[in-house]
Amino acid sequence: MKTRYIVPIVVIAIAVVIIMMMAGDASSYVTFKEAKALSIKGSDKSIHVVGELTRDTDGEIVGIVESPDKLSFKFQMIDENGFVQQVLHSNPIPTDFAKSEQVVIIGAYNKENFIAEKILLKCPSKYQEEQELSAGL
Repeated sequence: MKTRYIVPIVVIAIAVVIIMMMAGDASSYVTFKEAKALSIKGSDKSIHVVGELTRDTDGEIVGIVESPDKLSFKFQMIDENGFVQQVLHSNPIPTDFAKSEQVVIIGAYNKENFIAEKILLKCPSKYQEEQELSAGL
């Protein structure tokens, strides 16, 4: 076989191996129930859970408890199925945490609590308010 055929075959084989390795590390979005099931099975993959912060009848966020040193906090989150779960995070509260419309937490279960390694926030767009105001005029 000629070397001009061998080199492209080796490059393609390496690319396929890299793609397979990256696909194995990918994480999917799940509910708390599915995340707990994955944890019980011993999965060591990072788990993404999408939800919202718990709010009272006036729309105010409830259930956030900051540690005395303000270096960590815990909060309650409702997943897409309406299940409320306590979430622990070992970093300070993000700046726009209370303004977020939707929260994505990345982490895993530790007994009864979900330990969030990362928190991603979907905050309201500044343009959304302008659109609502212009629609009312």
